[in-house]
Amino acid sequence: MSPEAQFQHTLAGSATLKGGSLHTGHNVTLRISPAAPGFGRKFKRIDLPDEPTIDARIENVKTVERSTTLAEGNIKVHTVEHVISALAGMQVDNALIEMDANEPPIGDGSAQPFVELIRKAGIVIQDAPRAYFEVREPVHIETKGGSLLTIVPDEKFRVSCTQVGPDGRFTQYFSTEITPAIYQREIAPARTFVYYEDVKPLMDKGLIKGGSLENAVVVRGESVLSKEPLRFTDEFARHKILDIVGDLALFGRRLKGHVIAVKPGHGPNTEMARALQKSSARLSSMIPPAVVPKGGDVMDVNDVMNVLPHRYPFLMVDRIVAMEGESKCTGVKCVTINEPFFQGHFPGHPVMPGVLQLEAMAQVASFMFLRQSGNAGRIGFFMSADDVKFRKMVFPGDTLFIHMEILKSRPSLARVRGRCVVNNEIVSEAELMFGFGNK
Repeated sequence: MSPEAQFQHTLAGSATLKGGSLHTGHNVTLRISPAAPGFGRKFKRIDLPDEPTIDARIENVKTVERSTTLAEGNIKVHTVEHVISALAGMQVDNALIEMDANEPPIGDGSAQPFVELIRKAGIVIQDAPRAYFEVREPVHIETKGGSLLTIVPDEKFRVSCTQVGPDGRFTQYFSTEITPAIYQREIAPARTFVYYEDVKPLMDKGLIKGGSLENAVVVRGESVLSKEPLRFTDEFARHKILDIVGDLALFGRRLKGHVIAVKPGHGPNTEMARALQKSSARLSSMIPPAVVPKGGDVMDVNDVMNVLPHRYPFLMVDRIVAMEGESKCTGVKCVTINEPFFQGHFPGHPVMPGVLQLEAMAQVASFMFLRQSGNAGRIGFFMSADDVKFRKMVFPGDTLFIHMEILKSRPSLARVRGRCVVNNEIVSEAELMFGFGNK
């Protein structure tokens, strides 16, 4: 990552764009201006009393039928995806977008007019760190309409899109990294497109008064109708990527991940933005062990080491926080980047090995048995692991709660069920059998 990419960006000055809107056909004046760090992207309706503003955030998305609409109280802004896409694609984090109507100018149906507007205003680096969301595990959504969106880990922001029209018409594919230079050259010029059979009823009702062949490509049967030839052979797939960039920007943080989309649309795109928000909330809501006094069923690491023979770097239990009789026990492992196994598992993408989660289960189970009368000083050895399931990855900063329950027990043999939990979600589970021997 370049040094400047680590900091927030805003506009160097203000710039204005005028033009007709898509749905009403009215003339609109849109003005973009600089904003302070952390401001985000906000729309301001200067045509309304008190000139209210609305955040371009997923919480304010109300409708997504053929475009993305923001609404809060009595303020609404329609068809925001192209201007937001341009700001996100050009990596402008903070900007105020003022309008004297309820939707931006449609321009030529692409994001290119907004990119030119941003370039006219200029971009400057701010003295504040930029917030990134690094996708650590796949995030997937699937809709009844056949749309699929998956985001997998990647060090950069990439989008791969397959656009599928009705009856498979004009199926196209395009894949690219999203950087300002690539966005400006390969994505921003791609125009919106519509299928005649979908848009004619809307035109008959007067719902898209500003629509024309000057601001959209119309597909009628196997023919393409537009004022100029297609700008790219795969222009439809590129425009879908343009929409994806704009809709996912509503999540509010820059992405490090690879978006793989099949038959995307504003509905699936914003649903994915909500899924990212939930994933981010889950990762940031770390649940630490309860702070409780020593004694009874709560034992710190020194108490644990008085029972278990394990020592650094192979002690996988930091605390015992609950015991129910002699059959159930809960231990805690605080996972930090200082764990020695992170040096090789994996450099640049640290993940706690699943086998060490199994080891943590075995150690908590051993703790239960070794505290029982007559077992002090013995050692537990793995014999088998069954029904092992690794459901989610565990990362530095996670707090691993290890819940163990005895299923069967003999003096020298035990079978237990275990599960590891992070933020109230099961990350791994298994049934273990181990035996006990003397030192």
